[in-house]
Amino acid sequence: MLDERFPYFIRKARKEDWDDAMAVAWKTFLKFEADVYTKEGVRSFYDFITDSFLYRMFLNGAYHMFIAEDEGKIIGIITLRNDTHISLLFVDEDYHRQGVGSSLMKTLWVFVKTELGKEMVTVNSSPYGREFYHQLGFFDLGPEEARDGILYTPMKRVLNEC
Repeated sequence: MLDERFPYFIRKARKEDWDDAMAVAWKTFLKFEADVYTKEGVRSFYDFITDSFLYRMFLNGAYHMFIAEDEGKIIGIITLRNDTHISLLFVDEDYHRQGVGSSLMKTLWVFVKTELGKEMVTVNSSPYGREFYHQLGFFDLGPEEARDGILYTPMKRVLNEC
């Protein structure tokens, strides 16, 4: 869907988008998040985005992904697992603070409500993304945690007002 306020296009990802989408996630992670993680955390993140099981889940429709693209270039991604959990949200550095992340999120919310029939979404927010999620109406489910070197705050948002 094309948002008239912005020059980019958001759509459901296709098989051929996977490598470029994960490259956006990795590049953005390294730039904005890796410095607060241990070496184990950076490795855990890399292992996650390069996992062949995750890719197979995507191919089988069990791991949903939407991408934002500008003139054919992927500039942002959002992914969903277990029908309600946002597992990746990354926007290319050149497109930060231009509404790409919010637009991806709103597209996902519509999908979750209308296609999956769910009323809420969860996310394990990185320290970098915490304030962004709060601005979009997410609330913390508990304090910051760490698993496999990855820092995150578990969050939730009810979709009844979307």
